[in-house]
Amino acid sequence: MVACSRTLTRGGGRTRRSGRARCRVEDCPCHRGRTLVPARRLPPGLEPLGDHVSAPRQLPFGIRLATLLRLLAVQGAWNYETLMGNGIAFAMEPGLRLLPDGTDGAPFRAAMARHAGYFNAHPYLAGLAVGALLRAELDGEDVTRIERFRTACCGPLGSVGDRLVWAGWLPACSLVALGVFSAGAAPLTVVLTFVVLYNLGHLGLRLWGLEAGYRNGLQVANSLGNPLFRKGPAAVARVAALTAGVVWPLAVRGVVGPARNWLVFVLAAAAAGAFVVTRLQGRVEGWRVAIAGLAGLILYSVVR
Repeated sequence: MVACSRTLTRGGGRTRRSGRARCRVEDCPCHRGRTLVPARRLPPGLEPLGDHVSAPRQLPFGIRLATLLRLLAVQGAWNYETLMGNGIAFAMEPGLRLLPDGTDGAPFRAAMARHAGYFNAHPYLAGLAVGALLRAELDGEDVTRIERFRTACCGPLGSVGDRLVWAGWLPACSLVALGVFSAGAAPLTVVLTFVVLYNLGHLGLRLWGLEAGYRNGLQVANSLGNPLFRKGPAAVARVAALTAGVVWPLAVRGVVGPARNWLVFVLAAAAAGAFVVTRLQGRVEGWRVAIAGLAGLILYSVVR
């Protein structure tokens, strides 16, 4: 409906305003069976965001580095009341110093108190929220909109991170390290393989999240449509399954050796494990059983 600026009178009459054209009720567009209602303005802070995002204020390198380093300790003050809230405020503090009047100003104190409240997400994707909230504070976004964003992004950042990291990247790195062990590498090499590979993944994810969050502001939800999040968990799960299939024979060969009696036992145990996984289909994932079995073999090889 197009709002009409003329004043309408009862009975289809008309009135005149100085400097404006006359308009009768019949002149207003309407649809039979549809009720005409007056247009309403949304409350401040609830207007829909547009598609255009202005260029963000450039953060100094020192502040970006300090924020990234503080994200490594985002769960350092975790508690049952605010969960990660204190860590989020701690990570945002270097950037919030750029608010008017600095650390002595009311905007800084209000923002710190606001972001120290309840918040929960996956720690590796918390940078998305920190970057977006920091951009919103520096741009002077409405407080109501900021609070609504904080509440809305907790669930998606938690579920996406769990599927991508805990159920994907972590098992894949563990299986790769076990494969290196099965190939006869030294213990230090095995440990370094896991540590380097895993940290490359999670540090890269933290850095990307902080940059994407600050670049997109409150429209950071578009970043969750990245192929990394839509297809990444399934791709990592397939890689983990393939790695488990390759590592199992190598681990058996490395632990059992040429003894045929033990080889028969291991084959029987593998058949029993396959039966258990089949019976528990849908309730347990195969890679978990594979890691448990490999860990048992490694412990046995160390004890004996």
